[in-house]
Order: sequence, then C-alpha cells, then structure tokens
Amino acid sequence: MQSADFVATLFDGRANPAKVTVAFTMALNALQKGHGAMVLLMVDAVELGQPDATAGMDVGQPFEPVPDLLTKFLEGGGRIGICKSCMIHNGFDPGQMVPDYEIITALEVVDLMMAAKGSLQIT
Repeated sequence: MQSADFVATLFDGRANPAKVTVAFTMALNALQKGHGAMVLLMVDAVELGQPDATAGMDVGQPFEPVPDLLTKFLEGGGRIGICKSCMIHNGFDPGQMVPDYEIITALEVVDLMMAAKGSLQIT
C-alpha cells in the first residue's frame, strides 16, 4: 500500500454532509499545497465508496458541493481508501464500490496513519 502525506479519516456518511464536506475540503487543500492525500472512509462513511454516493451533498457557501470537491480531489491525484472490515460490517461488498477506490485492511490503516505526515480525524 502506498502511503499518503495527509490522511483525512471520515467516520460519517450521507447523514452528516457537513463532516463529509470538511473532510474533502481539507484533503483537496492538502493536494493543492503539493501533498499526497487520501480520504479514508471508515464506519458509516464506507457508504460513500459507492458510485454517485455524494450526489446532492451541498451544505452551501462558502463550501463547494461534495461532488465537485470529490471530482477535483480525484483529478488532482487524491485517493480514496475504504476500510474493508467496516465495508463488510455495513453489508457492502467490493463489487458495490467504485473500482478505483482502495479497499484496505486494518493493518494497512495502521501503516497508512503511521506513515502520514499529518492527519485529520472527523468523527
């Protein structure tokens, strides 16, 4: 697993668009400052690993809509990680997730967090 300079760990999904917005805003800013970045989806946030899961998420100004943030993040080289155990626990399987997203184990989560220069946990 490739490390990332900045890891935003997100625990909430569609039920909390403000937290999702902040996670993607900060991760995008890390990319724009030249850092490698990953948004790590854990617990309920794994639902965001499905195609079009962020559609309609928009908390309003001064923030951009989450789908726009996600597009810019991915186009800029950002990565999305999905906790495998959380995914299974929430009733999802890899076939339901965006194929380019990385499904990672607990051991890989630990390695990712230990190698990061900075992180943001949004719980």
